[in-house]
Amino acid sequence: MHRAAPKADIDESALSVTTPKTQAAGVKAVTVALERAVEEMGVLRTARTLARVNHRNGFDCPGCAWPEPTGMRRPAEFCENGAKAVAEEATLRTVTPEFFATHSVDELAGKSGYWLGQQGRLTHPMVLRAGDTHYTPIAWDDAYRIIAGHLRELDSPDEALFYTSGRTANETAFLYQLLVRSYGTNNLPDCSNMCHESSGAALTASIGIGKGSVSIDDFKKADLIIVAGQNPGTNHPRMLSALSEAKAHGAKVIAVNPLPETGLIGFRDPQTIKGFTSGTTIADDFLQIRLGGDMALFQGLGKLLFEAEDRAPGTVVDRAFVDAHTAGFAEYEKQMRAVDLGVVEEATGLTRPDLDRTAELLASSKAVIICWAMGLTQQVHGVATIEEATNLLLVRGMIGKPGAGVCPVRGHSNVQGDRTMGIWEKMPDTFLDALDKRFGITSPREHGWDTVDSIRAMRDGRAKVFFGMGGNFVSATPDTDVTEAALRACELTVHVSTKLNRSHVVHGRTALILPTLGRTDDDLQDGVRQQVSVEDSMSMVHLSTGRLQPVSDQLRSEVTIVCELAQELFGPGHPVPWADFRRDYDRIREAIADVVPGCTDYNSKVRGRNGFQLPHPPRDAREFRTSTGKANFGINDLHWLPVPAGRLILQTLRSHDQYNTTIYGLDDRYRGIHNARRVVLVNPEDIAELGFAEDDLVDLISEWTDEKTPDAAPQERRVTGFRLVGYATPRGNAAAYYPETNPLVPLDHVARRSNTPVSKAVTIRLERHVHTA
Repeated sequence: MHRAAPKADIDESALSVTTPKTQAAGVKAVTVALERAVEEMGVLRTARTLARVNHRNGFDCPGCAWPEPTGMRRPAEFCENGAKAVAEEATLRTVTPEFFATHSVDELAGKSGYWLGQQGRLTHPMVLRAGDTHYTPIAWDDAYRIIAGHLRELDSPDEALFYTSGRTANETAFLYQLLVRSYGTNNLPDCSNMCHESSGAALTASIGIGKGSVSIDDFKKADLIIVAGQNPGTNHPRMLSALSEAKAHGAKVIAVNPLPETGLIGFRDPQTIKGFTSGTTIADDFLQIRLGGDMALFQGLGKLLFEAEDRAPGTVVDRAFVDAHTAGFAEYEKQMRAVDLGVVEEATGLTRPDLDRTAELLASSKAVIICWAMGLTQQVHGVATIEEATNLLLVRGMIGKPGAGVCPVRGHSNVQGDRTMGIWEKMPDTFLDALDKRFGITSPREHGWDTVDSIRAMRDGRAKVFFGMGGNFVSATPDTDVTEAALRACELTVHVSTKLNRSHVVHGRTALILPTLGRTDDDLQDGVRQQVSVEDSMSMVHLSTGRLQPVSDQLRSEVTIVCELAQELFGPGHPVPWADFRRDYDRIREAIADVVPGCTDYNSKVRGRNGFQLPHPPRDAREFRTSTGKANFGINDLHWLPVPAGRLILQTLRSHDQYNTTIYGLDDRYRGIHNARRVVLVNPEDIAELGFAEDDLVDLISEWTDEKTPDAAPQERRVTGFRLVGYATPRGNAAAYYPETNPLVPLDHVARRSNTPVSKAVTIRLERHVHTA
């Protein structure tokens, strides 16, 4: 059987820098995808697996949440990074009890996250008992007893935290929140708290629902698509196919980003003849905005829309829509007319012609979509920024019509579905009432802790048990030193995982690793194959079915783990039929249909050709379930990020060879970075002005002042040994990869109204690195 050897750890001295690419995908992407897949899975397993990714009766890609086409699907309905994600999960490498016997926890803690992930699939439940140096095998029943024992001994259920990764399927998410609320807490932090929480807060206030309002078919009907704070070429490459198709139907695309992103410059679709010849130019215009300047851009465009309306009354502002469906328009208009375009130019780094061109297209287009991702959400004023983008669409009547609307692009498969299923620390009483009625339990009503507040609770000794359903909590969160110390202060840490990661070696007094099935694995319960369901970025829900034989008979599905833990924790008299749910996932979906809004007849609808789309009142009927009963114009003071003298504003980002915290390899070939990750991209003029040269080795020191104590000295955090790479960033801005730079993001540096860590606006200074023995 094919079993590739794990790769060596990272050698940062091997860095090489080449010219950034100007076209994404193409033959090179196919070659890299197949090479990685064959290396991990072998030829036959690769062929069987990739042929089923994102296909009907196949499995949903464990990567991003970009939707599948509603019509005919292409032979390869996946991207390069999707193939890497599948290969990582379906690898034949294994991490066995013998591995843990060979490697102490201290030794593993000295390895990089890349090395840990390269070791392969976990095969057995493992325990690290207080005082032990190595993880040892444990029987499943004994693991459940340890967890249940710790939970029962807590003074309050609120001393336990139940984290969830977005890769958790709907059935697991629903049961997980049911277990947690049956236990008595709403402490359900999730990965959405760190990424699109700002989108949810903004859209709920503006249109009454925290989800995007467009479908995949709307892209073919749009004539203007604005892509802001987003890198589709790396983070969700299949979006490039949708943008390419939109271009073929006559749409214009505007890219708004501090960095020139290859996928938004050019795209070679490897499944078309054109992809082998000239490719497609995606962005018709590139607005290279300064970090933190997006709110100023959207307000400046708002002002220019009103000026265009003055020149041609009745042609720009959709008065019929505004009068019938919105609230706060007069105040918004007054505020926009007072905007100083000189300030907008200073804040954005854009010119007046840049603004005029964009406003002209926005004013004349009949169907407009605005897409965004972390570049907007992970800002102090990310919620207000998204409200300002939505305001532009409301002025033009671009909600609830074909080819138009808001499009927050989720970067994690099923993170949106988890929220729909109840994974949120602030679920409304209507949901909890339906849950209680269906199961005869009493859900707590006091709101729980999100991710940032959960770290604070562990740090302060208010939380003592951490249970992670998937993900890599330590590497995904901000302020790494604080987060690691917080987890080490816990009495018990539990991680349900497919592969080894950093969170397993940053542990509580007692620690458990519970190995689970992945999306690609065959899930047999009592000999019957089960299916799970997921929701994509555009509210489509569909089934996912794995077919690969699991690498160990000790792997259990996430559903099984939740149900068996619940049976141990609550005993035989609990009103929830946990055993029935474990045996038959259709039973879970029947319960979802009774509790979750929009999921009536779930089992039948999810088996449709494309699954089914959840209701979205603004999209479906221009119905806005806000406090006013209408879509609300957000009224926000302008904020932006001046660059302090001698400093830079840093954004953290992914390389092309990673997915969230999972590092596939050491090449960010689109940006021309090879064989290393500890690099910082800085404008060459800034490098010279700050007294450095390209390829210098520097330390990055973040500086942050808590607005509650503005007179205090700035807090500082440091990461060491980064290579300076000259890059086409705006002056005063810099970029570097996470999780290596997560230690620079203060825990309390969060977005207003969403509590999302501000990873795209970190003030740093550079110091020359001093080698120490």
